[in-house]
Amino acid sequence: MAQAPAPASTGTGTGEFDRDTAVRPRREPGVHDAHVSAGWTLFGAANGGYLLATAARALGDTLPHPHPFTITAHYLSVTRPGPAVVRSEPVRTGRTLSTGQASLFQTSEDGTEVERLRVLATYGDLDALTGDVRTTAEPPSMPPYEHCAGSRPEGFAEAGNGFLSRLDLRLDPATAGWTVGRPGGGQEMRGWFGFADGREPDPYSLLLAADALPPTPFDLGIPGWVPTVELTVHVRRRPAPGPLRISVVTRNLASGFLEEDGEIWDAEDRLVAQSRQLARLRDGA
Repeated sequence: MAQAPAPASTGTGTGEFDRDTAVRPRREPGVHDAHVSAGWTLFGAANGGYLLATAARALGDTLPHPHPFTITAHYLSVTRPGPAVVRSEPVRTGRTLSTGQASLFQTSEDGTEVERLRVLATYGDLDALTGDVRTTAEPPSMPPYEHCAGSRPEGFAEAGNGFLSRLDLRLDPATAGWTVGRPGGGQEMRGWFGFADGREPDPYSLLLAADALPPTPFDLGIPGWVPTVELTVHVRRRPAPGPLRISVVTRNLASGFLEEDGEIWDAEDRLVAQSRQLARLRDGA
């Protein structure tokens, strides 16, 4: 008897980001196969926003609503390139919102399945949102895209070559002094975000953008990997085509841990996502 074809992978578009965050559903409900690409790593570990987007695709294929409105990931162990499986389940479904949880696993060398991150999220339909927007937030003030510096300084570029080569990041010169050995000490990063292959932003790419800028400790002259402990993203609306503007600020660095508060604005000066993450400095930083 001929074997039935495997279900098609779940993803949108044909860019590198779509290909590398695609998940393939198994016949077991809520279970998806994924492949963690080496092209989205920094210092050998997969980027947290990239992993969040991958898990979010699997969860979105499990829930009845298409877009993450709020999503939180706890990073339990370092994720390396290679095969992975995402297990998702609904927690509650309603008319306008649904909530679910997902975990991404990899198999260790001894055959043990290790949980890498765990996600809890509420999904809805961004295209169904209506009403006025009332906000005191303002887009970050920064130079035009063409006047901002690339984010590939010596050392960091080598460590993040795959990740950075897939993005078009342009840092605000006011927060990029560390790239030439003159950190500003302001604990802030601002910059333009886009994909190197020209892919336009969508709700899933906002999850990547929330963790795409260099860590704020770089502005204090503290280099090196700053692993994420927890990351939460609130997606407020579908972004317009064009580059995104991102602002990330740290106000408290204590006992080796720091928070990063982020805002993401689209090309029409609309606040499309907000984020907060808790991260830690590497030992000895």
